[in-house]
Amino acid sequence: MLSDALKTTIRKIHKHVADNLSDYRPRSSQNYLVAEIAKTLAGEYHKKQRICVIEAGTGTGKSLAYCLGALPLALAQKKKLIISTATVALQEQLISKELPFFKKHSGLDFKFDLVKGRQRYICAHKLHNAINGDNQTQMEFMPTLASPLSAMETRCLQQLYDAYTKKKWQGDRDSWADTIPDRVWGLIACDKHACQRQMKAHQTCPFQLARQRLMQMDVLVINHSLLLADLDLGGGKILPEPDSSIYVIDEAHHLAHITRDFSSAAATIKGTIDWLDKLTKFSGKMAKVLVGQKAIGQNFKLCDSINDANKDLKVVRDILDNADFNYSKDDTYRFEHGEIPESLHTKAKDISEATLDALRCLNKMHDTLVQDVSDGDIKPYVADPIIGESGHYINRLEQLNKLWYSYATKGESTPHARWIKRLEYKNHHDHLLSDCPIEVGYYLKDKLWRQCAGAVLCSATLTALGSFDHFAYETGLTKEEGVKYLKVPSPFDYPNQATLHIPTSSIEPTHKEFSDHLAKVLPNHLNKQQANLVLFASYWQMDHVVKELRAKNLDILVQGEMSREALLKQHTKNIDAGKGSILFGTQSLSEGLDLPGKYLENLVITKIPFAVPTSPIEEAQAEFVQSKGGNPFLSITVPDAAKKLVQSCGRLLRKENDQGRITILDRRLVTKRYGKAMLDTLPPFKRQIDY
Repeated sequence: MLSDALKTTIRKIHKHVADNLSDYRPRSSQNYLVAEIAKTLAGEYHKKQRICVIEAGTGTGKSLAYCLGALPLALAQKKKLIISTATVALQEQLISKELPFFKKHSGLDFKFDLVKGRQRYICAHKLHNAINGDNQTQMEFMPTLASPLSAMETRCLQQLYDAYTKKKWQGDRDSWADTIPDRVWGLIACDKHACQRQMKAHQTCPFQLARQRLMQMDVLVINHSLLLADLDLGGGKILPEPDSSIYVIDEAHHLAHITRDFSSAAATIKGTIDWLDKLTKFSGKMAKVLVGQKAIGQNFKLCDSINDANKDLKVVRDILDNADFNYSKDDTYRFEHGEIPESLHTKAKDISEATLDALRCLNKMHDTLVQDVSDGDIKPYVADPIIGESGHYINRLEQLNKLWYSYATKGESTPHARWIKRLEYKNHHDHLLSDCPIEVGYYLKDKLWRQCAGAVLCSATLTALGSFDHFAYETGLTKEEGVKYLKVPSPFDYPNQATLHIPTSSIEPTHKEFSDHLAKVLPNHLNKQQANLVLFASYWQMDHVVKELRAKNLDILVQGEMSREALLKQHTKNIDAGKGSILFGTQSLSEGLDLPGKYLENLVITKIPFAVPTSPIEEAQAEFVQSKGGNPFLSITVPDAAKKLVQSCGRLLRKENDQGRITILDRRLVTKRYGKAMLDTLPPFKRQIDY
């Protein structure tokens, strides 16, 4: 229960913060959010399952609300507060603006930091070796680049080394002012197998120091991918233990999609056979360096397992070469209902077992080598490149086993999308096999919701067609006890701040001439003296319209022709100069784009953003819904499009004094039953529907 003392504390903090916000206005919706978050996390609705799901419209102040509602409680309960986001922009906002302000004016004493994956940091030992590594023994084991570093790449590497050794750079990729080439970063990046804290040479690496700071923090800001990486390891391996953590999952509408991507696996056949052969040779070199007879035995077992796997992979290669699969135009064949042929299934079991055995053996050899270095039996300069390369092979074996284990189990418990892509090269061909679970709710339920001390999931778009059902199903919260669902409206005065216009049209959006129609009518809906944003459903359609309009001397800024940062910089520069600006973009500009006030006054949406179910995963999802007697268009496509449409419309009004106009050039919003349902989910703008 929420104690009276804690209630008083939250009220006092709220007042302190409000008094120091220059443009603060009391909002009943924000007060409601703070109270409900605090009550949920205190266990007033359910003693064990302390989860609330919040859809909070733009301008609600949800980041302040979850800081007020969750942080005092987390500190009182001695729990860590972990804030997970989907975008870098929100992370930067929290770290550089929201949390420093809250700490300064709340009176709470807490420490916070941004937590990044280890691949964002250098391994100081790798950096040193990359510059000074001239020892012949070391170079024998160093994974070679396809070609030597260019003069520019070598210069960049030296600059990184100089800056780090002179303590002018902390060793993380994001704080380096210039772009670091991927080939350079690949040589010096931290990885979990090579850069281990128990090894003396790595104890002062930037990642290890960052992890030491992490344990002293009260608030950790992370991204969804890092959250999933920790859960995949069992929780508490990268981040604090879930049962001692309260999670705030902001931009939660991305969670299911990122979880699905994280749970997928893929591997080629011939490519795998080749690198497994290389692993056999590498393990022989590794065994010669290791101290003790056990390593030799593990090497023999490893080679036997690799041989077994390769024999079976060659059988699979022959099966696929001789199969009469009906491949699509992009050389893809999807197994209906995720069911693979019996011949493949039998081999999948054998490959799964062989790769698991190989993984166990290589892990033992790897751990033995790390221990030998720690004991002083092997020099670090000899061991480091071997540890790095064995770590690389461990990662590949893990992915390989993940794929074949899933193919072996046939996914009886959960539906999977499985498909093959035929790869054609100059002198040979290969097959890429892929696997992806269609549903990931069970994963989040088992790994997160039933383990954590509490969770707050929030976003401006969580409901679809007025209901949380779709989101709850995707994220595994359906039928979970004690989950509190809250929908908090925006404080904006929508009818007086913006008009939603749906003009008449002679061409349906599904018609092949719709692109030409757009090029013809768009100029009528643009204002050359204002800031305009036009959102397209596809790159192809946008490019077609751009060519037509530029032929009419219309000055347009187009997504993809320059970086997003440069694009927005030029757009704001045009507006500041009083020129007006026309910005064209696709769906990716419909989220996370913040152009307040005069920087966006006229928004045009060309089509309802329906996803075309062309990917194997989307096809499998639709097939699964149909197999259950459902309608995939109404249960998947329409809800997803409705959420995207709300996000698109959300670009216009960012602050309470913003004004503007939205034009949607898709009549299906008024002519189709589902369109009317979509229209009803949009904010209550003043409507102008032409007939």
